[in-house]
Order: sequence, then structure tokens, then C-alpha cells
Amino acid sequence: MGRVKFCVENEIDPETTAKAMGSELHISPKHAREVCRAVRGKKVEDAEAYLENVLDMKDAVPFKRYKKKVAHRRGLKKWYAGRYPVKATDEILKLIRGAKSNAEYKGLDPEALRVWRAATKKGRTIRGIIPRAFGRATPKDTETVTVEIVLKEERG
Repeated sequence: MGRVKFCVENEIDPETTAKAMGSELHISPKHAREVCRAVRGKKVEDAEAYLENVLDMKDAVPFKRYKKKVAHRRGLKKWYAGRYPVKATDEILKLIRGAKSNAEYKGLDPEALRVWRAATKKGRTIRGIIPRAFGRATPKDTETVTVEIVLKEERG
């Protein structure tokens, strides 16, 4: 299997963008998708502050797709279901900070950066089993997620 590529490899302008990717992270695919949807389009400083508030359980991440039996959380605007996905939020915050430092290394203005792309892909499944009685076994698989972050400098 080869290298995992970015989804928008052809559309990325290397002069105005910086990117970071986390491969096969041990986080929930559903939580990763919802956190990425929540930060997409925000300025980098706003996204970092938001994710830190989620880690401190001050702000909830609205769950738009995976919302069945998800309770209401205080502070959600125009939505009713939300959670505090701490593990996924921590990993995505690390990726945003990595992409931000990549942008600073390239000479981009950190004040003008915006999260242009935040996407998740399915990683490989790590197989495992739980031994049961009478020589049987139940599968216990761990799903992994590949997350990509692309920051774009807004020139204005």
C-alpha cells in the first residue's frame, strides 16, 4: 500500500496553503467527522480557542449526522444534539497546530490563516479478539482514522 494522499492534491496552491495529516489515529471516526465539520471555515485562532474550550468542556461540538440518542448540551446555537469528544478534539488540535507551524515555516501570515479543508478518511482496521467460553472468540476491532487539515492564507 502506498502513501495516503490529500483529497484535494490538484486544487492546493503551495504558495498560499499549508497542510498536515495524521495517519491511522486511534480515535472514533464519527467524532472525528463532527469535530472536523465544526472547525472547517474558521480562522485558525478561533478554531484553536474553540477546540480548547471543547477540551475544557465549556463548548460542545454539535453532532449533525451521528445524533441518534445524543443528548442536548448547553450553549449549542441552532442545534440540539452535542457531545464533548475529548480524544478526537485533542488529536485534531495537534494537527491544526502542526499545520500552523508549517505555514509559519513557509512564511505565511499566521493571522490570515483559515481552515480551508478538514477531512477524515477511513484508516486500516486493527483486528483483535475477546476469548469466550467453550473455545469461541468474539471480534474486537479497532478502527483508525486519517485526518487531513489544509490551511489557506486569505489575502485581502
